[in-house]
Amino acid sequence: MKVVLNGENLTIEQVLDVARNYAQVEIAQDAREKVNASHELVLKLVERGEVLYGITTGIGEFAKVRVNKEQSCEMQKRIIRSHAACTGNVIPEDHVRAIMLLRANVMAKGYSGARYSTLQTIVDMINKNVIPVTYEKGSLGASGDLSSLAMLSLVVIGEGEAFYKGRRMPGKEAMDLAGIKTVDPTYKEALALINGTQMFTGLGALLCKDAEGLIKNSQIACGMTIDALKGMMKAFDPRLHALRPFPGQNAVAANIRKLTEGSEIIADDSVDKVQDGYSLRCTGQILGPALDTLKYVREQVTIEMNSAADNPLFIAADEEFLTGGNFHGQSVAAAMDYLAIPMTTLCGFSERHINRLLNSQLSGLPDFLVGAKGLNSGLMIAQYTAAALASENKVYAHPSSVDSIPVSADQEDYVSMGAGAAFKLRHVLGNAASVVALHFMCAAQAIDFRSPLKPGKGTAAAHKEIRKQVEFLKDDRPLYPDIDTLTEMVRKNTVVDAVERKIGILEIVW
Repeated sequence: MKVVLNGENLTIEQVLDVARNYAQVEIAQDAREKVNASHELVLKLVERGEVLYGITTGIGEFAKVRVNKEQSCEMQKRIIRSHAACTGNVIPEDHVRAIMLLRANVMAKGYSGARYSTLQTIVDMINKNVIPVTYEKGSLGASGDLSSLAMLSLVVIGEGEAFYKGRRMPGKEAMDLAGIKTVDPTYKEALALINGTQMFTGLGALLCKDAEGLIKNSQIACGMTIDALKGMMKAFDPRLHALRPFPGQNAVAANIRKLTEGSEIIADDSVDKVQDGYSLRCTGQILGPALDTLKYVREQVTIEMNSAADNPLFIAADEEFLTGGNFHGQSVAAAMDYLAIPMTTLCGFSERHINRLLNSQLSGLPDFLVGAKGLNSGLMIAQYTAAALASENKVYAHPSSVDSIPVSADQEDYVSMGAGAAFKLRHVLGNAASVVALHFMCAAQAIDFRSPLKPGKGTAAAHKEIRKQVEFLKDDRPLYPDIDTLTEMVRKNTVVDAVERKIGILEIVW
């Protein structure tokens, strides 16, 4: 498994392969030529005496200060050192690998002005798993993720700290042990390393895949609930949904039909009702927008991953350089905020399903899905936990990208706060995984109480997979080990994989 970078067509799936599955990376030959041509243009412009931001001038508010070419190379190191000003938690390994991959892809486009050897150093670090110690907090998402990328870049130049083979050590030691030569940065290479949105765009790419899995898990849990509560399938008739042709809505409705097909529980006509509550019959209309939103967010992230997010940019074919703002992260920041909204809805929706499953007046099942009520409390407190997480996510759903704090003496006077948006989304998805796990716990218990009636093909496959790890709750026991187990199953898509093996791939909209 190998990912070839040319700056043009990196996919979210390839980011996942490199970040989490340790796929190897190489640079396409045509990209090498573009990178070399771009750096040659930088050298030519420096010799010509052009005023070049971050090369023959200072940066930020110091852009008005001229720097001679003899000082410029020393300035590159100082830029990296001075910008390494993060704080907070250490960024996890998979996220750092995604950052390095995306930064390498930006440089591979051939407009950043860095040397090919510097680009290759980053690729070597990915392939040999030298992971710079990089902190989460400090990026405003405008001149890029300057602080986080600077911490990463310290290791590139033989400074800072890194993880190598499970041990935290000085960056130079890690590079030496891995057999990677460090970089002595030259003209433009500091900005080529730190100027862009790769920290939060890299996280965004990983979160897109996590959100995709969560939406599938949620649909399966909803299918199990609809099955266990003898939902009325007329609400999922394809003719009804075709009259409101949102792609996500129609995909979810199709998946619910597929999951519950063949159910003996739903086929039982002993329940006298005209229609179900909203959280059952509107499953397609409520969960569908999560798929539509994710499609849009994937597009925004993919565009950014393959863009020249740097400044200034050097266009070798025209022998020109352009100074602008391609490092500004508003597009991805807004997308991260956007995705947090339907994923927060997903949590609230799961909590409402849990409520219907536990409330005997709504379900026709034992109170809190347990026998010997009074003596047993059953799954009563499972709802409390789901409600707590769903409520917390409502706070995290508030957008970061509408905020801005001017910096650098008002040179950088409107910023995206994209890093905050991405980290908030990570919190939302983390909570969502546990809420869906609780949803699975309650839905599986409800299906057990419908025995000997059998659930649908897809919901039966989900129930079987859950029961491999979590036993039926006959009498009260501590629930947190079961919640931990099911949450891990959600994160690893264990139930999704079992269901899709049985009934085929669940529909998505991209």
